[in-house]
Amino acid sequence: MNFDTLTVDAGGYPLQLSAQRAAFDPHLKTLFIADAHFGKDAVFRAHGVPVPAGATMDDLARLDALIAAYRPGTIVFLGDLLHGRESLGSETMRALGEWRARHACVRVVMVEGNHDRHAGLLPPSLGVETVFEPWLHGPWALCHYPQTVDGAYVLAGHQHPVYVIASRADAVRVPCFRFAERYGVLPAFGAFTGGFVVNRSAGDAAIYAVAQNRVIAVRERG
Repeated sequence: MNFDTLTVDAGGYPLQLSAQRAAFDPHLKTLFIADAHFGKDAVFRAHGVPVPAGATMDDLARLDALIAAYRPGTIVFLGDLLHGRESLGSETMRALGEWRARHACVRVVMVEGNHDRHAGLLPPSLGVETVFEPWLHGPWALCHYPQTVDGAYVLAGHQHPVYVIASRADAVRVPCFRFAERYGVLPAFGAFTGGFVVNRSAGDAAIYAVAQNRVIAVRERG
């Protein structure tokens, strides 16, 4: 699986942005994932919405590709690893358990998000450490909700930022990274997620859009 990577400055530190909607710190060997929402398809089906199965497996395959490319020592999920209580069902847990077994040597940390609280505790067999925001790791304050933290640069999720690229004839919404002066927001990793358009609300933040398997600088901070 081929995908583009763009290195940017985030609060004075290099951060590699992946077209697979993740970020990597090359010095800490840490991969950051926001809003995976594993098991969202199972939640919809449990509530009678006939969505196709397979979204979680597809997302885990993308995560496998990221691990193969970056070889991280640590993966940090910036909240909403799971989508809901039904995500703890056997189908999703079996897929996550098999994924975890393939990468047993990688440390996995989850910053608790609002969907994680609703879903409930992860089984200890997954080997995922649960922490609470802000969790300090190197120069980063790792959070689910975008915010500022004194003495650190925040990496967060929750907002599922997307950017609208428009022409006179058409428009398309694409996932994007948004980096303000003191915090950055990663796009939702999960493919089966919605998005919040940031075109008008981004202020002076830098925007890096993910389109056609590339990371594109739409706007950089002056």
